[in-house]
Amino acid sequence: MLGCSGTFPGPDSPCSAYLVEHDGYRLVLDFGNGALGQLQRHVGLLDVDAVYVSHLHGDHCLDLVPYSYARRYHPGGTPPALPVYGPAGLCERIRAAYEEPPEDLLLGVFDFRETGPGTHRLGPFEVTTAVVNHPVESHALRVSAGGRTLVYSADTAVSAPLVELARGCDLFLCEASWLSEPAPPPDIHLTGREAGEHAARAGVGRLVLTHVMPFHDPEALLAEAREAYDGPLEQAVCGATYEV
Repeated sequence: MLGCSGTFPGPDSPCSAYLVEHDGYRLVLDFGNGALGQLQRHVGLLDVDAVYVSHLHGDHCLDLVPYSYARRYHPGGTPPALPVYGPAGLCERIRAAYEEPPEDLLLGVFDFRETGPGTHRLGPFEVTTAVVNHPVESHALRVSAGGRTLVYSADTAVSAPLVELARGCDLFLCEASWLSEPAPPPDIHLTGREAGEHAARAGVGRLVLTHVMPFHDPEALLAEAREAYDGPLEQAVCGATYEV
């Protein structure tokens, strides 16, 4: 877990980013604010094989900007363009973050592959995506390899497609951005209780709550989730590692 803080970095974690590895292939799911620093604690700057951005909100993609410089000006030389997958508009979203959009920098460093929901092969991984309930197009991801499966909710409110995508998975990284009281804004994020309900309906093997906003109490969110889900449950922590 390179970052698990929701909406803005907290004192102990950058925003959303997860490094998934199998057979030497390294896939980064989201690349939120501050995640590039954490990435270097685990792998070299040039050791990433692909990135999948779930949606275009800044707390899930904006560290691609400093990462472009790290790859472009690395003393070992600029590596081949890195495949970066995500919803339509991804390339323009990242270009717009620069004071002067650098065509040569982006097109030489990143190979943007804008894609819709469906199943894709990324190295050893089969990645199946579904559009979930968020104000912008947001892709939840089911990542499978070696007979094991991880599902990442991305950002979502209550979502039937997320339940179907997560069905029977071994590890469910599910956002839990809000407490149930006071009532949160509708159709943006899940509460702790709703995250537990999604996990229970999907029959997942293990639930990890992530994307908790720094001003919320993670223990209170865990307590809410336990009201609905009786399987293994814990709070995401930056730097934690899971063997799926």
